[in-house]
Amino acid sequence: MKLVTVSAGKDTFVGAIEGKDVVVLDVPGMRELFALGHPVQVVAEQRKTRRRFPLSEVKLRAPIIPKKIFHTAGNYAEHAQEGDRANWVAAIKPWIMFYQNPDAIIGPEDPIIYPEHLTRELDYELELAVVIGKAGKHFSVEQAKDYIAGYIIFNDITARDIQRREMQSSNFVFSKSIDTFCPFGPWIVTADEIPDPYNLALELRVNGEKRQVSNSSHMSVTIPQILSKFSPAGYSAGDIVTTGTVSGVAAFSADPQAWYLKPGDVIEAEIEKIGILRNRVVSWREGHGVPAPAWMGF
Repeated sequence: MKLVTVSAGKDTFVGAIEGKDVVVLDVPGMRELFALGHPVQVVAEQRKTRRRFPLSEVKLRAPIIPKKIFHTAGNYAEHAQEGDRANWVAAIKPWIMFYQNPDAIIGPEDPIIYPEHLTRELDYELELAVVIGKAGKHFSVEQAKDYIAGYIIFNDITARDIQRREMQSSNFVFSKSIDTFCPFGPWIVTADEIPDPYNLALELRVNGEKRQVSNSSHMSVTIPQILSKFSPAGYSAGDIVTTGTVSGVAAFSADPQAWYLKPGDVIEAEIEKIGILRNRVVSWREGHGVPAPAWMGF
């Protein structure tokens, strides 16, 4: 089942995609749907109403605004290896985890606003993300499978020049948490639709040019291992856990300046069996209607 948050006119609602339509669900929001019970697709089926809209006539929003975003990294050796080749400021080691800013979330087709007063090195990172199905903490790897409710595409937008300075102190949260830096979408695909998440093609394109091409089979750890490892922090239903990016980021390319994102660029982040998350980069002026503030970059 594909679960969406959409707007039609002045109304925003949660729905399930059926063919070319969105069926409205009787819940106030996506996080509330996940909190009602697990597995979420069973609850969603019970909450279907008679209201439906053509998918082509609604605006897709970010599918969910989680209580917490657990951002994990270092789970693809290929990304660590390209960082080593580029002589990056710090090694990308396994079991990196930090929280990201839910206020930075945007949805499909929403603009990524280039904060030109903060960065000159805007980068992309395609990631498979997991939606947590129920609250819990301190659980084993074997138990973790019961917490996986769905999957979503995440594009981890990063200001590399800020991150470079942050990583000198082994801390890199601000560089990834600026407004519009957390595109999610286009929908949540429930876990029953993807019984094997370790054989999914991943591809990110900028203006049609392939930048990241990989497969989730390259992940060096399993999703239950990730969920169990960080479960002492406590999950809420609807929380998001990212699984790290693959090789092909701009910062580690042969010509980073040519590959860094610029206003006007269109990013398509695609994961097999989930879909395509598409966003355009816009200038501060286009996004806010005023010139960018004076330079504040690191």
